[in-house]
Amino acid sequence: MKTILFVFGTRPEVIKLAPVILELKNHTDKYNVIICNTEQQKELSNQTLSYFNLKADINLDCMRPNQSLAEVQTRILSSLDKVFREKTPDATIVQGDTMTVLCGALTSFYNKVPVFHVEAGLRSYDIYEPFPEEVMRQMTSRVADLNFAPTQKNKNALLKENIDEEKICVVGNTVIDALFCLSEETLNNARKFYEEQNITINDKLVLITAHRRENHGERIDRIIEAISYLADKYRDHTFVIPVHPNPNVKTKIHDRLSKYDNINLLTPLDYPNLVYLMKNAKLILTDSGGIQEEAPSFGCPTLVMRYETERQEGIDAGVSVLVGADYEKIVSISSQILSDTKENTRLKAQNPYGDGTSAKKIVSEIDKYFLQ
Repeated sequence: MKTILFVFGTRPEVIKLAPVILELKNHTDKYNVIICNTEQQKELSNQTLSYFNLKADINLDCMRPNQSLAEVQTRILSSLDKVFREKTPDATIVQGDTMTVLCGALTSFYNKVPVFHVEAGLRSYDIYEPFPEEVMRQMTSRVADLNFAPTQKNKNALLKENIDEEKICVVGNTVIDALFCLSEETLNNARKFYEEQNITINDKLVLITAHRRENHGERIDRIIEAISYLADKYRDHTFVIPVHPNPNVKTKIHDRLSKYDNINLLTPLDYPNLVYLMKNAKLILTDSGGIQEEAPSFGCPTLVMRYETERQEGIDAGVSVLVGADYEKIVSISSQILSDTKENTRLKAQNPYGDGTSAKKIVSEIDKYFLQ
């Protein structure tokens, strides 16, 4: 029996690790699964766990108001060190590129415990775009025993960095597995949620998310100006913005966009309600990584409000467009889509990020690892 420790702290990590957790839990004869939540995003991560009928075995409550990155790292590392001493896992699984991922990988390395990295090999090759995630995922790759790369491009990036090919497995992205977990009942409940909020969900829906650290300051100002223009121009369209709680984003968005009657400013949404919006949106504007991967499954055009993306496959496949925080690009390309019908602007390309079988592939590779 091998003890596998999952370490995560944000909603995207929960979404992308839940299929792997559930798959490993199907093999109780071989694996003892321990779930550790650093609670880097406390409410969002725990809320999303409950959707998958999962609950953390360990909650670390590592966040404090206005912590610096160094302070967050120190607190998570110290808390995880105690977990490793008490639980003595045989392997650690982390996902993505957050502070929790780096700390989970480092603590595992310090304790000479194998690290399995889900969603490995994503690269922008600009250490400040995204900041600080680009450095965190590169550092994690150096200590990982198994790198689960979503695509061949991600594998190539790892090979370029001299990661041993035997440590790399191309498995697709588990976010697509998570999408397939949604039942019709769950989506019907999401529909009722918006009805109760008096938000019209039809063929003229625009979903917008903006929260990344590199977009704070002048960039978020330009993004907001573009949204203002579009909301004025397309008064018959419904704009929905789940507003990130970070005050650098929240205050500006509420101060400048709350006056529009066709813009709905919501608190962060639980996973099914966000997926329902993606499924029904005519257009998505986002700086999120996960949404770049999920939106192609619904054929929705997506403008990526970043200057660099580690998810180049979507750009290459034509399912998303990189627009940065460029006012002119956001307005121009959005207008092309919003001036046409939803039917005419649907994307026909397949989702380049996976087919919904990633978790099974990952568990198969873990089985092989322990049989060596």
